[in-house]
Amino acid sequence: MRFIIHEPSIQLKQGDENMMRKKGAVLAGLAAAMIAGTSVYADAAPASNKPIAVYLDGQQLQTEVQPLNVGGTVLVPMRGLFERQGAKLAWDNATKTLKATKEGTTLTYRIGEHTANLNGQALDVTVPGQISGGYSLVPLRFVSEALGSEVAWQPDAHTVRITSKVSLETSIRWGVNLRSKPDSASDATSLGMLAAGQKVHVIREVNALWLQVETENHQTGYISAKPKYTDYASVSLADMQADELIAYGKKFLGTPYEFGASPDQTKTFDCSSFVKRVYEDVLSVELPRVSYDQAKAGKEVSLSDLRKGDLLFFSARGLDIGHVGIYMGNNQILHTYSKELGVHVEAFDGQWKKRFVTARRIL
Repeated sequence: MRFIIHEPSIQLKQGDENMMRKKGAVLAGLAAAMIAGTSVYADAAPASNKPIAVYLDGQQLQTEVQPLNVGGTVLVPMRGLFERQGAKLAWDNATKTLKATKEGTTLTYRIGEHTANLNGQALDVTVPGQISGGYSLVPLRFVSEALGSEVAWQPDAHTVRITSKVSLETSIRWGVNLRSKPDSASDATSLGMLAAGQKVHVIREVNALWLQVETENHQTGYISAKPKYTDYASVSLADMQADELIAYGKKFLGTPYEFGASPDQTKTFDCSSFVKRVYEDVLSVELPRVSYDQAKAGKEVSLSDLRKGDLLFFSARGLDIGHVGIYMGNNQILHTYSKELGVHVEAFDGQWKKRFVTARRIL
């Protein structure tokens, strides 16, 4: 079955401001609209040089280029529109195809085409998306309603207002500053402190150390992505954080080995002081001092499931667990145990496979 949506979506007559509210699941709501015969055509927009303002949950959406009004349909840059409404966006530049996912909803659309796919059902789009000024623009109402949001047009103010249904999926574990920029420098204004127990929605992963979030009162900003502050986790974030750990650890290549080295300095390391220092300096993760106790942190993973940043534990010095290293991926270990080599990279094979005891995932 094909559901047809004649996308205007921005109604330009004063009497057309009230729109249908979605009931139940997005797809069921769209089907109900078709069955009920509700018109979703918009009247053509009157010529106007006045720019269109877009507000999402009371905050103006800053777009890279001005929204376009094409025959009553407003087109806006795609990324901010999807991410601010809680959707994860994947973009294939070669085919100009986007895939947005939000909870149980998956929307796939190729820029320029008249058909989109929502949860396996074909949807016809009267006014297709387009590339303008180097940005991919998509129909605002079509996208927003597919994501479960409500859209209203205010003709006098030349304004679109979107009310999203944001899922607050992430809990604050430790009080953290909400900042105006993904930076702890002095020019990044603190917008307030988020207390432990509060919930936020993660809009996107900025990098290994910062998340862009939306609070329950629709305030947006940036918080630390370090594990101590929230329970947010993803494979992509863990991968970025592992890269940061490894890059930082490699700065100490050649640093001398000293058994029992103090973890409060970086002139010498033993295996566990090195691992402890790297995790603490990069991600504020406080691991125990010795390898035997570090092997109790995080969760156990199998060799077949190893990924960058995991800790590898080995028997040594007659102990069941007496050595630890950081897995770098590609069958490589970053560790230290030798006065001749100091901190170095070594293949995870031979004696290390024989002496391997367990692997633990911290991220």
